[in-house]
Amino acid sequence: MWVRLLILFYFILLLFSSTAQTSNIEKSGDILQLLLPGAAFSSTFIWKDQKKAPIQFIKTMSISFITTHSIKRLINKERPNGGRYSFPSGHTSAAFTGAAFIERRYGGKIGIPTYLLASYVGWTRIESNHHDPWDVLGGAIIGIGSAYLFTK
Repeated sequence: MWVRLLILFYFILLLFSSTAQTSNIEKSGDILQLLLPGAAFSSTFIWKDQKKAPIQFIKTMSISFITTHSIKRLINKERPNGGRYSFPSGHTSAAFTGAAFIERRYGGKIGIPTYLLASYVGWTRIESNHHDPWDVLGGAIIGIGSAYLFTK
């Protein structure tokens, strides 16, 4: 039951994020930052190679989310566009969490394309003037690090 609710939640976020943004580049990054972790979580049910895989993903995503948003509040760096909470990039953190989880679980053959997609998400954040390269790098490190902590 909770799995269905989580999947529904992802689709609702996807719907709202795709209608709230201004450029196609920004929209594509917004969508991918949800799809990568969504694909990672869904993969734990498609390939039932280990019963602990969903728990590994939940731990991985939770640590990534909590770490990212705690650091955002502690540092409160100004965004290039004048907004608040720039460092680290939450979009990039989420995308790299999904990509690193997939790479850790299923190997580089699938992992490398997901890392490329996650890198694209980071680029869209810079291109849309929401973050600078340091913000994106911080998000990538948190995402990858959380996956390496909990994913086998």
